Amino acid sequence: MTHRRWFAPWLLAGPALLWLAVFNLWPAVNTVVLSFTDAKPLGGGHFTGLANYRRALDDAQLTDALVNSVVYLLVCLPLLTLLPLLLALLVERRLPGITFFRTAFYSPVVASAVVVGIIWGWVLDDRGLLNGMLHQLGLADRPVSFLTDRWLLLFSAIALTVWKGLGYYMVIYLSALGNVGRELHEAAAVDGASAVRRFWHVTLPGVRPAMLLVSVLISVSALRIFSELYVLSNGTGGPGGRDMSVVMLIQMYSRGFTGHIGYASALSILLFVLTVGPMTVLARLDRKGA
Repeated sequence: MTHRRWFAPWLLAGPALLWLAVFNLWPAVNTVVLSFTDAKPLGGGHFTGLANYRRALDDAQLTDALVNSVVYLLVCLPLLTLLPLLLALLVERRLPGITFFRTAFYSPVVASAVVVGIIWGWVLDDRGLLNGMLHQLGLADRPVSFLTDRWLLLFSAIALTVWKGLGYYMVIYLSALGNVGRELHEAAAVDGASAVRRFWHVTLPGVRPAMLLVSVLISVSALRIFSELYVLSNGTGGPGGRDMSVVMLIQMYSRGFTGHIGYASALSILLFVLTVGPMTVLARLDRKGA
């Protein structure tokens, strides 16, 4: 009988644990430490206590970025929670050619966010396709500033995020709908329940765990948005930089030889706390609903 060495499991798990420690645990701990310093990219910095966090309270750009992130969350959360579910119910049906539509709806997901953002920039430009169509239809006598107005730029980025994310969350709902027993729908139909009542009392309870997962993923993605706003604004953050997200702000403060790594780290900690909040609320709501 072979005697097992006590360290054998640790040898197998060692590479994965080392990877997590070097690339996940250490950067997280280092970010917390740097947030209390005035570190620069080329220097270690000195301990400054809560100076970076006090600076954040008076940062007007951070206030605008937080407003943008909250608006992003409040708009994207209901849209990307409900629309993909309705889309999944539509493509779940076994109809001729339905595979083509499933592929078409999912294709924006696999496309590069940067490439998609550039294409949308061409469409939404003052001389782009959308403004040209509005002019030809007589709906606008001058170009609509989709990319140069603060709120129009923000909602254009939101529209891009929703369009690109529909297919991804649709697949999650399709897998959840496969676990909802058809006999429940058949029994409800026999009892005289309409399609709306079957959706409310059979489909929604069946996909509740998937809805929670989707809501959490959307909340995290909305608060950490970067690519859409960065590409549509050409990296400027819109007029006066007021369309920056928190991630764009962190990137702006940390880049270059004169960057403020300490302040950028403090913003990263604040973003982490802001991200945990909606996740906790959604978990509590799901627990009460259950």
